[in-house]
Amino acid sequence: GVFMYISNRHEFGRLLSTANYNTSHYNNDLWQIFENPVDWKEKYINRDYSKIFTENIVEQPCPDVFWFPIFSEKACDELVEEMEHYGQWSGGKHHDSRISGGYENVPTDDIHMKQIDLENVWLHFIREFIAPVTLKVFAGYYTKGFALLNFVVKYSPERQRSLRPHHDASTFTINIALNNVGEDFQGGGCKFLRYNCSIESPRKGWSFMHPGRLTHLHEGLPVKNGTRYIAVSFIDP
Repeated sequence: GVFMYISNRHEFGRLLSTANYNTSHYNNDLWQIFENPVDWKEKYINRDYSKIFTENIVEQPCPDVFWFPIFSEKACDELVEEMEHYGQWSGGKHHDSRISGGYENVPTDDIHMKQIDLENVWLHFIREFIAPVTLKVFAGYYTKGFALLNFVVKYSPERQRSLRPHHDASTFTINIALNNVGEDFQGGGCKFLRYNCSIESPRKGWSFMHPGRLTHLHEGLPVKNGTRYIAVSFIDP
């Protein structure tokens, strides 16, 4: 017979599930969170994500506005590429057939995750990677990770450069920077008016997390040149 160890300290690789691999997208691996979750995490989650829990690297640049690493550079780049490949930006119009009621009071130039069939992947990402951070920063609050609106916003001087003051229709909001200020665009950022507090240098792959209704009236600061991309979810509850 051949002696075999029951366990092994060395990992030599793993099998990939390819039975349901869909090749109809521009960046197909984005959809692999269910079939190949370990590989998805290695490719798309920021390598410093675990330090949120082990080294407490969460920052608080404004009151109850938490800032932490979530996406890798690859995740940011591929999500932007996917949206630009789809290309059907809303144009920031008030009348919007994609939402209930057909009218958006504070519209952005955006594409919904649902439009590119990424909604289920995105909601799973929220439950797996955002919910644990929520529990850490808002002690005692257990989110179900449900979000009706999940979208990528595009800011540019030619189309929509800023966003007027507003409250989000959420219990809390996440706002993930998908490209680099100073390199891809100048200006931009977010100002929380109640606290007279601005965040003008968002970091690519990092997310803001802040309460939506009532306390955190905020505005999108003007982009002076270039194009700024952010991924946003209104999470409720």
